[in-house]
Amino acid sequence: MTTSVQAHPTTDILSVECELTARCDLECAHCCTLSGPRQSHGTMTLADWTSAVDQIAEIGIPMVQFIGGEPTLYPHLPTLVEHALDRRLGVEVYSNLTHVRPSLWHLFERDSVRLATSYYSDDPAQHEQITGGRGSHARTRANLVEALRRGIPLRVGIVDVFDGQRVAEAEAELRTLGVQHIRVDRVRAVGRAAGPAAAPSVDELCGRCYHQRAAISPDGEVYGCILSRNFPTGNVKQDSLATVLTGPRWAEIAERVPDARNACTPADSNDCDPANTTACAPAYPSAN
Repeated sequence: MTTSVQAHPTTDILSVECELTARCDLECAHCCTLSGPRQSHGTMTLADWTSAVDQIAEIGIPMVQFIGGEPTLYPHLPTLVEHALDRRLGVEVYSNLTHVRPSLWHLFERDSVRLATSYYSDDPAQHEQITGGRGSHARTRANLVEALRRGIPLRVGIVDVFDGQRVAEAEAELRTLGVQHIRVDRVRAVGRAAGPAAAPSVDELCGRCYHQRAAISPDGEVYGCILSRNFPTGNVKQDSLATVLTGPRWAEIAERVPDARNACTPADSNDCDPANTTACAPAYPSAN
């Protein structure tokens, strides 16, 4: 497959989520990607991901998000961030912030790099009930504070997973710490949260995927966002990204997902929120 991709002005995608790995040190109860400690990095090689980043830039998409799983567990994350910056792309790393190697802090401090994370409760026991990771609350909170200390642009999503969860208290705590960009979302019936008997439905999507968002899985599958993995449209290991995004399968799924660009709703912490991502460019903050 050639990596030379011509610009496609008909593509309105503003950001691509690159799921570098399905491996994660946590095993969140509501995880839409079914990530966990026993999962793999998938079949996408470093060369495959480098090619994908090149194609994102050549198509004219302005931003890439490196996500997982937990992207800091992917050994080539620094290489891909540097490559994306060399291609003049904006970069966001969506991490649970439980483990940040010292070298990564310098990477995150680079111009045009942002961080995003999830936070569930000011109560450590509640937070860890959701993440399945003992000590995850303290580690995430400490690294969140460190990111703020270093002046790294940061946004935080809170997902309301169960009744009685201290969501309001978590938001208040984050604001006290100095986090300015926070969004609260309901849990989406995707992945573990869907349960084994649930049928895939576009009703769980916010409307920005396939219209302004795209995602690439650890195995190269392309879909509208990490929440829409049940509706793949192609694979970048077999076809160019431009071919997939302008192909009939993409158009078919996009037609089934109402375009929410004019509504700027719902407030969605899962990377579709207009105030926190490029999905609604005028509202997207340039700095934290």
